[in-house]
Amino acid sequence: MIKIAHLTSAHPRYDTRIFLKECKSLAKGGYDVHLVVADGKGPEVLDDISIIDVGCSRGRLNRMLATTKRVYKAALDINADVYHFHDPELIPAGLKLKRRGKKVIFDAHEDLPKQLLGKPYLNKFAKLALSNIFSAFERLVCGRFDAIVTATPHITEKFKKINPLAVTVNNYPLIGELACADIDWSKKSAEISYIGGIASIRGITQVVRAMSMVKSGARLQLGGKFAEENVESSAKAEPGWSSVDALGFVDRAGVRDALARSVGGVVTFLPVPNHIDAQPNKMFEYMSAGIPVIASNFPLWREIIEGNSCGLCVDPLAPSDIAAAIDSLVTQPVLAERMGRNGQRAVLEKYNWSIEEKTLLNLYAALK
Repeated sequence: MIKIAHLTSAHPRYDTRIFLKECKSLAKGGYDVHLVVADGKGPEVLDDISIIDVGCSRGRLNRMLATTKRVYKAALDINADVYHFHDPELIPAGLKLKRRGKKVIFDAHEDLPKQLLGKPYLNKFAKLALSNIFSAFERLVCGRFDAIVTATPHITEKFKKINPLAVTVNNYPLIGELACADIDWSKKSAEISYIGGIASIRGITQVVRAMSMVKSGARLQLGGKFAEENVESSAKAEPGWSSVDALGFVDRAGVRDALARSVGGVVTFLPVPNHIDAQPNKMFEYMSAGIPVIASNFPLWREIIEGNSCGLCVDPLAPSDIAAAIDSLVTQPVLAERMGRNGQRAVLEKYNWSIEEKTLLNLYAALK
Protein backbone atom coordinates (compact mmCIF):
# COMPACT_ATOMS: atom_id res chain seq x y z
CA MET A 1 0.00 0.00 0.00
CA ILE A 2 1.34 3.42 -0.96
CA LYS A 3 1.98 5.60 2.08
CA ILE A 4 1.00 9.28 1.88
CA ALA A 5 1.73 12.09 4.34
CA HIS A 6 -0.16 15.37 4.28
CA LEU A 7 1.68 18.12 6.11
CA THR A 8 0.40 21.36 7.64
CA SER A 9 1.93 23.74 10.15
CA ALA A 10 -0.98 26.19 10.16
CA HIS A 11 -4.30 24.45 9.50
CA PRO A 12 -6.49 22.64 12.07
CA ARG A 13 -6.51 18.85 12.02
CA TYR A 14 -10.08 18.62 10.74
CA ASP A 15 -9.59 21.27 8.07
CA THR A 16 -12.33 20.91 5.49
CA ARG A 17 -10.08 20.80 2.43
CA ILE A 18 -7.19 18.85 3.93
CA PHE A 19 -8.86 16.30 6.20
CA LEU A 20 -12.54 16.04 5.26
CA LYS A 21 -11.93 16.13 1.52
CA GLU A 22 -8.42 15.22 0.38
CA CYS A 23 -7.26 12.87 3.14
CA LYS A 24 -10.57 11.03 3.41
CA SER A 25 -10.83 10.66 -0.37
CA LEU A 26 -7.32 9.23 -0.54
CA ALA A 27 -7.97 6.83 2.35
CA LYS A 28 -11.15 5.68 0.62
CA GLY A 29 -9.08 5.26 -2.56
CA GLY A 30 -6.86 2.68 -0.87
CA TYR A 31 -3.89 4.76 0.25
CA ASP A 32 -2.23 4.60 3.67
CA VAL A 33 -2.83 8.19 4.76
CA HIS A 34 -1.01 10.11 7.50
CA LEU A 35 -1.62 13.73 8.47
CA VAL A 36 0.94 15.86 10.34
CA VAL A 37 -0.60 18.80 12.21
CA ALA A 38 0.55 21.33 14.80
CA ASP A 39 -2.36 21.97 17.16
CA GLY A 40 -1.25 20.42 20.48
CA LYS A 41 -4.23 18.04 20.67
CA GLY A 42 -2.20 14.85 20.47
CA PRO A 43 -2.12 11.84 18.14
CA GLU A 44 -5.27 10.27 16.80
CA VAL A 45 -6.52 7.73 14.27
CA LEU A 46 -9.79 8.75 12.65
CA ASP A 47 -11.50 7.38 9.53
CA ASP A 48 -8.39 5.31 8.73
CA ILE A 49 -6.20 8.43 8.83
CA SER A 50 -3.29 8.53 11.27
CA ILE A 51 -2.91 12.04 12.71
CA ILE A 52 0.49 13.01 14.12
CA ASP A 53 0.65 16.16 16.25
CA VAL A 54 3.95 18.04 16.60
CA GLY A 55 2.64 20.53 19.18
CA CYS A 56 1.12 23.97 18.79
CA SER A 57 3.04 27.11 17.90
CA ARG A 58 3.66 30.22 20.00
CA GLY A 59 2.93 32.94 17.51
CA ARG A 60 3.45 33.40 13.77
CA LEU A 61 7.26 33.62 13.85
CA ASN A 62 7.59 30.53 16.05
CA ARG A 63 5.31 28.65 13.68
CA MET A 64 7.37 29.58 10.63
CA LEU A 65 10.70 28.69 12.25
CA ALA A 66 10.34 26.05 14.96
CA THR A 67 7.07 24.38 14.01
CA THR A 68 8.10 23.80 10.40
CA LYS A 69 11.20 21.97 11.65
CA ARG A 70 9.06 19.71 13.83
CA VAL A 71 6.73 19.02 10.92
CA TYR A 72 9.71 18.05 8.75
CA LYS A 73 11.07 15.72 11.43
CA ALA A 74 7.67 14.03 11.77
CA ALA A 75 7.51 13.71 7.98
CA LEU A 76 10.87 11.90 7.96
CA ASP A 77 9.69 9.54 10.71
CA ILE A 78 6.66 8.54 8.63
CA ASN A 79 8.90 7.65 5.65
CA ALA A 80 6.05 8.11 3.17
CA ASP A 81 6.17 7.52 -0.57
CA VAL A 82 4.38 10.79 -1.34
CA TYR A 83 4.36 14.02 0.68
CA HIS A 84 1.59 16.58 0.14
CA PHE A 85 2.11 19.87 1.98
CA HIS A 86 -0.36 22.72 2.43
CA ASP A 87 1.50 25.80 3.66
CA PRO A 88 4.01 27.97 1.75
CA GLU A 89 6.22 28.06 4.85
CA LEU A 90 6.77 24.32 4.33
CA ILE A 91 8.35 24.80 0.89
CA PRO A 92 11.89 24.40 2.33
CA ALA A 93 10.78 21.14 3.98
CA GLY A 94 9.33 20.01 0.66
CA LEU A 95 12.63 20.71 -1.08
CA LYS A 96 14.51 18.68 1.53
CA LEU A 97 12.15 15.77 1.00
CA LYS A 98 12.72 15.99 -2.77
CA ARG A 99 16.47 15.77 -2.19
CA ARG A 100 15.81 12.54 -0.33
CA GLY A 101 14.16 11.13 -3.44
CA LYS A 102 10.56 11.50 -2.29
CA LYS A 103 7.60 12.52 -4.44
CA VAL A 104 6.33 15.88 -3.24
CA ILE A 105 3.13 17.83 -3.97
CA PHE A 106 2.57 21.48 -3.04
CA ASP A 107 -1.09 22.36 -2.43
CA ALA A 108 -1.47 26.10 -3.11
CA HIS A 109 -4.71 27.11 -1.40
CA GLU A 110 -4.11 30.79 -2.14
CA ASP A 111 -2.12 32.98 -4.51
CA LEU A 112 0.33 34.03 -1.79
CA PRO A 113 2.04 36.91 -3.64
CA LYS A 114 -1.39 38.49 -4.13
CA GLN A 115 -2.46 37.55 -0.61
CA LEU A 116 0.53 39.42 0.81
CA LEU A 117 -0.66 42.59 -0.94
CA GLY A 118 -3.77 42.52 1.26
CA LYS A 119 -2.14 41.91 4.65
CA PRO A 120 -3.35 44.69 7.01
CA TYR A 121 -0.34 44.40 9.33
CA LEU A 122 2.17 45.25 6.57
CA ASN A 123 2.86 48.72 5.19
CA LYS A 124 2.63 49.39 1.46
CA PHE A 125 6.38 49.02 0.83
CA ALA A 126 6.61 45.77 2.82
CA LYS A 127 3.59 44.31 1.02
CA LEU A 128 5.06 45.00 -2.42
CA ALA A 129 8.56 43.87 -1.49
CA LEU A 130 7.44 40.60 0.13
CA SER A 131 5.02 39.89 -2.72
CA ASN A 132 7.76 40.31 -5.33
CA ILE A 133 10.27 38.27 -3.31
CA PHE A 134 7.91 35.36 -2.82
CA SER A 135 6.79 35.47 -6.45
CA ALA A 136 10.43 35.11 -7.53
CA PHE A 137 10.92 32.33 -4.96
CA GLU A 138 7.92 30.42 -6.36
CA ARG A 139 9.31 30.64 -9.89
CA LEU A 140 12.69 29.43 -8.68
CA VAL A 141 11.65 26.38 -6.65
CA CYS A 142 8.12 25.18 -7.48
CA GLY A 143 9.19 23.56 -10.73
CA ARG A 144 11.15 21.04 -8.64
CA PHE A 145 8.06 19.48 -7.08
CA ASP A 146 6.36 16.50 -8.69
CA ALA A 147 3.03 18.34 -8.87
CA ILE A 148 1.23 21.50 -7.81
CA VAL A 149 -2.37 21.23 -6.66
CA THR A 150 -4.29 24.50 -6.57
CA ALA A 151 -7.70 25.57 -5.27
CA THR A 152 -8.72 27.66 -8.31
CA PRO A 153 -8.15 27.69 -12.08
CA HIS A 154 -6.60 31.17 -11.78
CA ILE A 155 -3.83 29.89 -9.49
CA THR A 156 -3.31 26.89 -11.77
CA GLU A 157 -2.72 29.18 -14.76
CA LYS A 158 0.10 30.88 -12.86
CA PHE A 159 1.74 27.63 -11.75
CA LYS A 160 1.53 25.97 -15.18
CA LYS A 161 4.18 28.44 -16.29
CA ILE A 162 6.40 27.06 -13.51
CA ASN A 163 5.43 23.39 -13.30
CA PRO A 164 3.72 21.50 -16.16
CA LEU A 165 1.92 19.20 -13.69
CA ALA A 166 -0.25 21.86 -12.06
CA VAL A 167 -3.87 20.79 -11.59
CA THR A 168 -6.94 22.45 -10.15
CA VAL A 169 -8.75 20.66 -7.32
CA ASN A 170 -11.53 23.11 -6.56
CA ASN A 171 -12.59 23.43 -2.94
CA TYR A 172 -16.19 22.54 -3.71
CA PRO A 173 -18.52 21.22 -0.98
CA LEU A 174 -19.35 17.66 -0.03
CA ILE A 175 -22.81 16.76 -1.29
CA GLY A 176 -25.33 16.40 1.52
CA GLU A 177 -23.04 17.60 4.31
CA LEU A 178 -24.81 20.88 5.00
CA ALA A 179 -28.37 20.26 3.81
CA CYS A 180 -30.69 17.66 2.39
CA ALA A 181 -32.81 18.21 -0.71
CA ASP A 182 -35.97 18.81 1.32
CA ILE A 183 -35.55 22.25 2.91
CA ASP A 184 -38.60 23.51 4.81
CA TRP A 185 -38.57 27.24 4.12
CA SER A 186 -41.54 27.76 6.45
CA LYS A 187 -39.12 27.16 9.35
CA LYS A 188 -36.65 29.83 8.25
CA SER A 189 -35.99 32.80 10.52
CA ALA A 190 -35.20 36.42 9.64
CA GLU A 191 -31.51 35.54 9.83
CA ILE A 192 -28.53 35.87 7.54
CA SER A 193 -25.28 33.94 8.09
CA TYR A 194 -21.59 34.61 7.78
CA ILE A 195 -19.49 31.54 8.61
CA GLY A 196 -15.68 31.49 8.44
CA GLY A 197 -12.60 33.49 9.31
CA ILE A 198 -13.49 37.05 10.31
CA ALA A 199 -11.16 39.84 9.17
CA SER A 200 -11.21 43.40 7.93
CA ILE A 201 -10.37 42.39 4.35
CA ARG A 202 -13.29 39.96 4.44
CA GLY A 203 -15.64 42.89 4.89
CA ILE A 204 -16.78 42.40 8.47
CA THR A 205 -16.93 46.13 9.21
CA GLN A 206 -19.20 46.81 6.23
CA VAL A 207 -21.47 43.86 7.09
CA VAL A 208 -21.91 44.96 10.70
CA ARG A 209 -22.65 48.51 9.55
CA ALA A 210 -25.20 47.09 7.14
CA MET A 211 -27.01 45.48 10.05
CA SER A 212 -27.79 48.94 11.44
CA MET A 213 -29.46 49.80 8.12
CA VAL A 214 -31.68 46.75 7.57
CA LYS A 215 -35.41 47.43 7.79
CA SER A 216 -36.62 43.84 7.95
CA GLY A 217 -35.47 43.09 11.51
CA ALA A 218 -32.93 40.54 10.24
CA ARG A 219 -30.15 39.30 12.51
CA LEU A 220 -26.67 38.23 11.49
CA GLN A 221 -25.46 34.80 12.59
CA LEU A 222 -21.70 35.36 12.80
CA GLY A 223 -19.74 32.12 13.06
CA GLY A 224 -15.97 32.17 13.36
CA LYS A 225 -13.09 33.90 15.10
CA PHE A 226 -11.76 37.40 14.56
CA ALA A 227 -8.25 37.51 13.12
CA GLU A 228 -7.54 41.00 14.49
CA GLU A 229 -8.35 42.19 18.01
CA ASN A 230 -8.71 45.83 16.97
CA VAL A 231 -11.18 44.88 14.24
CA GLU A 232 -13.19 42.87 16.74
CA SER A 233 -13.39 45.74 19.22
CA SER A 234 -14.34 48.27 16.54
CA ALA A 235 -17.00 45.93 15.12
CA LYS A 236 -18.53 45.48 18.56
CA ALA A 237 -18.66 49.27 18.94
CA GLU A 238 -20.78 49.64 15.80
CA PRO A 239 -24.55 50.24 16.27
CA GLY A 240 -25.21 47.26 14.00
CA TRP A 241 -23.60 44.89 16.52
CA SER A 242 -26.88 44.82 18.46
CA SER A 243 -28.28 42.83 15.52
CA VAL A 244 -25.43 40.31 15.54
CA ASP A 245 -25.44 36.90 17.22
CA ALA A 246 -21.75 36.07 17.73
CA LEU A 247 -21.51 32.28 17.60
CA GLY A 248 -17.72 32.00 17.96
CA PHE A 249 -16.07 28.94 16.47
CA VAL A 250 -18.70 26.69 14.91
CA ASP A 251 -18.17 23.00 14.13
CA ARG A 252 -19.65 21.44 11.00
CA ALA A 253 -22.90 20.48 12.75
CA GLY A 254 -23.19 24.04 14.01
CA VAL A 255 -22.62 25.40 10.51
CA ARG A 256 -25.39 23.17 9.21
CA ASP A 257 -27.79 24.38 11.92
CA ALA A 258 -27.03 28.06 11.35
CA LEU A 259 -27.51 27.78 7.60
CA ALA A 260 -30.70 25.78 8.06
CA ARG A 261 -32.24 28.73 9.96
CA SER A 262 -30.98 31.41 7.56
CA VAL A 263 -32.50 32.90 4.44
CA GLY A 264 -29.09 33.71 2.98
CA GLY A 265 -25.33 33.69 3.40
CA VAL A 266 -22.94 36.64 3.15
CA VAL A 267 -19.55 36.54 1.44
CA THR A 268 -18.73 40.19 0.73
CA PHE A 269 -14.93 40.12 0.72
CA LEU A 270 -13.24 43.43 -0.06
CA PRO A 271 -11.67 44.02 -3.51
CA VAL A 272 -8.04 43.21 -2.70
CA PRO A 273 -5.91 41.39 -5.32
CA ASN A 274 -6.18 37.93 -3.76
CA HIS A 275 -9.99 38.04 -3.68
CA ILE A 276 -10.85 39.09 -7.24
CA ASP A 277 -10.17 35.66 -8.78
CA ALA A 278 -10.75 33.58 -5.64
CA GLN A 279 -13.51 31.02 -5.24
CA PRO A 280 -14.30 31.09 -1.51
CA ASN A 281 -15.44 27.81 -0.07
CA LYS A 282 -18.22 29.49 1.90
CA MET A 283 -19.89 30.70 -1.30
CA PHE A 284 -20.39 27.13 -2.48
CA GLU A 285 -21.28 25.91 1.01
CA TYR A 286 -24.14 28.42 1.15
CA MET A 287 -25.28 27.14 -2.24
CA SER A 288 -24.98 23.55 -1.03
CA ALA A 289 -27.13 24.41 1.99
CA GLY A 290 -29.83 25.68 -0.36
CA ILE A 291 -29.69 29.35 0.63
CA PRO A 292 -29.06 32.34 -1.66
CA VAL A 293 -25.69 34.08 -1.56
CA ILE A 294 -25.02 37.79 -1.06
CA ALA A 295 -21.63 38.16 -2.73
CA SER A 296 -19.15 40.81 -3.79
CA ASN A 297 -19.72 42.00 -7.35
CA PHE A 298 -16.38 40.80 -8.73
CA PRO A 299 -16.68 39.59 -12.36
CA LEU A 300 -15.94 35.93 -11.57
CA TRP A 301 -18.27 35.89 -8.55
CA ARG A 302 -21.02 37.60 -10.56
CA GLU A 303 -20.61 34.94 -13.24
CA ILE A 304 -21.14 32.19 -10.65
CA ILE A 305 -23.93 33.82 -8.63
CA GLU A 306 -25.93 35.59 -11.31
CA GLY A 307 -25.10 32.94 -13.90
CA ASN A 308 -26.83 30.36 -11.72
CA SER A 309 -29.53 32.78 -10.44
CA CYS A 310 -28.61 31.82 -6.89
CA GLY A 311 -28.11 35.13 -5.12
CA LEU A 312 -27.39 38.84 -5.27
CA CYS A 313 -24.12 40.64 -6.02
CA VAL A 314 -23.38 43.92 -4.25
CA ASP A 315 -20.65 46.49 -3.80
CA PRO A 316 -18.78 45.06 -0.76
CA LEU A 317 -17.66 48.55 0.25
CA ALA A 318 -21.26 49.82 0.48
CA PRO A 319 -23.12 48.78 3.68
CA SER A 320 -26.35 50.21 2.26
CA ASP A 321 -26.15 47.81 -0.71
CA ILE A 322 -25.54 44.86 1.62
CA ALA A 323 -28.48 45.92 3.80
CA ALA A 324 -30.78 46.22 0.79
CA ALA A 325 -29.82 42.71 -0.36
CA ILE A 326 -30.52 41.29 3.11
CA ASP A 327 -33.93 42.99 3.19
CA SER A 328 -34.75 41.62 -0.27
CA LEU A 329 -34.18 38.04 0.84
CA VAL A 330 -36.01 38.42 4.16
CA THR A 331 -39.06 40.17 2.68
CA GLN A 332 -39.29 38.04 -0.47
CA PRO A 333 -39.18 34.43 0.76
CA VAL A 334 -40.42 33.03 -2.55
CA LEU A 335 -37.53 34.69 -4.38
CA ALA A 336 -35.06 33.58 -1.70
CA GLU A 337 -36.28 29.98 -1.85
CA ARG A 338 -36.03 29.91 -5.64
CA MET A 339 -32.49 31.26 -5.56
CA GLY A 340 -31.54 28.79 -2.82
CA ARG A 341 -32.83 25.85 -4.83
CA ASN A 342 -31.02 27.09 -7.94
CA GLY A 343 -27.75 27.21 -6.01
CA GLN A 344 -28.23 23.75 -4.56
CA ARG A 345 -28.98 22.39 -8.03
CA ALA A 346 -25.78 23.97 -9.38
CA VAL A 347 -23.76 22.29 -6.61
CA LEU A 348 -25.32 18.91 -7.35
CA GLU A 349 -24.56 19.28 -11.05
CA LYS A 350 -21.10 20.88 -11.16
CA TYR A 351 -19.76 22.47 -7.96
CA ASN A 352 -19.22 19.41 -5.75
CA TRP A 353 -16.33 17.47 -4.25
CA SER A 354 -17.15 14.15 -5.91
CA ILE A 355 -16.01 15.66 -9.22
CA GLU A 356 -12.85 17.16 -7.74
CA GLU A 357 -12.06 13.91 -5.92
CA LYS A 358 -11.56 12.18 -9.27
CA THR A 359 -9.00 14.79 -10.30
CA LEU A 360 -7.09 14.27 -7.07
CA LEU A 361 -7.08 10.49 -7.37
CA ASN A 362 -6.04 10.66 -11.02
CA LEU A 363 -3.09 12.86 -10.08
CA TYR A 364 -1.93 10.39 -7.42
CA ALA A 365 -2.31 7.51 -9.85
CA ALA A 366 -0.08 9.39 -12.33
CA LEU A 367 2.64 9.72 -9.67
CA LYS A 368 2.92 6.01 -8.95
